[in-house]
Amino acid sequence: MGYDLKNRLVIGIASSALFNLKDSDAVFNDQGEKAYRRYQEENLEACLMPGVAFPFIKRLLSLNDLSQSIEDPLVEVIVLSRNDPDTGLRVMNSIEKHGLPISRAIFMQGKSPYKFMPALNMSLFLSANEKDVAEAIGLGLPAGRVIESAFVDDAEDTDLRIAFDFDGVLADDLPEQINTREGLPRFHAHEKENATKAHGPGPLRDFLRNVNRIQRIEESRREIARKEGQVYRMRLHVALVTARNAPSHLRAVNSLKQWGVTVNDAFFLGGVDKGTITEVLKPHIFFDDQHGHLTRTSQNAPSVHVPFGELNRPAGEDSTEDSFASAITTDDDLGGMTP
Repeated sequence: MGYDLKNRLVIGIASSALFNLKDSDAVFNDQGEKAYRRYQEENLEACLMPGVAFPFIKRLLSLNDLSQSIEDPLVEVIVLSRNDPDTGLRVMNSIEKHGLPISRAIFMQGKSPYKFMPALNMSLFLSANEKDVAEAIGLGLPAGRVIESAFVDDAEDTDLRIAFDFDGVLADDLPEQINTREGLPRFHAHEKENATKAHGPGPLRDFLRNVNRIQRIEESRREIARKEGQVYRMRLHVALVTARNAPSHLRAVNSLKQWGVTVNDAFFLGGVDKGTITEVLKPHIFFDDQHGHLTRTSQNAPSVHVPFGELNRPAGEDSTEDSFASAITTDDDLGGMTP
């Protein structure tokens, strides 16, 4: 029987998100492919430095110690690379040198393998390539582009903190469109009128659903430890950091409940700078659909742009919402990891 990815949290990661490729990219852009190949061969044993998504991926993989066996991990990370197998050797060598339990990879010379996400049951694809991420979102696939960050990882901090914006990330962007076209008072009125009606799903709702499954396993461990007179410290934490405030907060909370997903903390900021929150919260990854927010958060947290919805659509381009909504799983057909 083959290795089944169905009941795992599967993440696709481009080498540009996992590692710092500034030097390699400079060689390719300035000197061309031939020089790039020579550079990678000459530096085959030189370990690449961690990139923006490295702290998140390292901690996510560490949660596999919650698995029932080492052969049946909860989390699987697969490299999706534009390199060919030859130039990709340095990436795989660096993964090994950093001690990351990543053994699977797809290398496609000059092309991004994001189209294989459904076949690999992926809940998320991270890359620094803006075009690849935008195309993946356009196909209804959950993807985000890592933003260059000043974040300095604390190796002593073994927790994993994940933070999400709400509109355009966990939920669709229809209310954002109302805010843009008709103003904030009409946005609040619309959300209050529809407070009991769940939003349509956004690109990362099902990623959160699968993260919640791991949290429930941690909760079970904590309960077992409590009964034995011991203490289990929860490592995985999820926060909602949104520009919504009262009264529009209620529909967001009700949507989470009706979707069957949860967050540990919620920040309803009503326009307060999100960067002031991430500076204290210190998430290992933060997802938002607006560049303006990410400019600030990336100064103190690894930040990811999710280019979904009207705010991210070039003028004159047709909406991709319908294609995304048809690709996202429903409550009756969850896909991925079952609750």
